[in-house]
Amino acid sequence: MRPYKKNQYYFDMKKIISKIAIAFMTIMAISTLSSCNYNSLVEKEQTVDQAWAQVENQYQRRADLIPNLVNTVKGYSEHESETFIKVTQARSGLTEAYNAAEAVENPQQNIQQYQEAQSKLKGALDIYVNAVKEAYPDLKANQNFIDLQTQLEGTENRIATERERYTQAVKDYNTSIKKFPTTIYAGWFGFKEKEQFKAEAGANKAPKVEF
Repeated sequence: MRPYKKNQYYFDMKKIISKIAIAFMTIMAISTLSSCNYNSLVEKEQTVDQAWAQVENQYQRRADLIPNLVNTVKGYSEHESETFIKVTQARSGLTEAYNAAEAVENPQQNIQQYQEAQSKLKGALDIYVNAVKEAYPDLKANQNFIDLQTQLEGTENRIATERERYTQAVKDYNTSIKKFPTTIYAGWFGFKEKEQFKAEAGANKAPKVEF
């Protein structure tokens, strides 16, 4: 009986050591893969954040131009004996949309709310511009107004470009964290799927600002 017990003991120990070795090799393999992919994911996430910063910069550029637009119209219309109702209402709507867009907190984490607010702001801006065109047909000859037209049109083009770059960066990042075996451990390091912009009606057309 003793030889049997001794042989069984060595057999059991061999199995235990074998399992430990396999577990160790598995851990090392995962660790090596995760270490390599971790750096790659960090770089991709940084690319997403940088692209988002550019999106916000362009939206802010548009927001900064709106008060200049309103002030230019106010200065031009000071000589008018009465205020045009459409312009006043449109300016009120523009102000409301402007404040709502500025009030969105953590835009990148609330991207759909941010997108909706920016879309409403763009719509209010279009309504305001059309109202001004009807009320003051000669205003489009004003140099300040011409300059604003150029700047706003350029900004809308930049917004479209930066949003496209952000969308591509997010697509690349999201695809990376969903691939095997990265998908197993991406969550361990806090890498989560990024939210995308939703395509808007007419998004495939170049934006145009007319006065």
